[in-house]
Amino acid sequence: MDINDVRGIHTLLVLIAFIGICWWAYSAHRKKSNDEAAHLPFDDDEIDQRTQQKDKTENKE
Repeated sequence: MDINDVRGIHTLLVLIAFIGICWWAYSAHRKKSNDEAAHLPFDDDEIDQRTQQKDKTENKE
């Protein structure tokens, strides 16, 4: 067994880990969590209030 065999085995293990992470991230039981995370930027009420206040101050000037 030389260094090229070790590199080949390492590459195979990394590929298997990558496929496992992709499978876990896109699996059906993660859909709810992914949907919630995707809508986080739109659910921030403080940003809406700050934007409205900024618009009011810009309109006054």
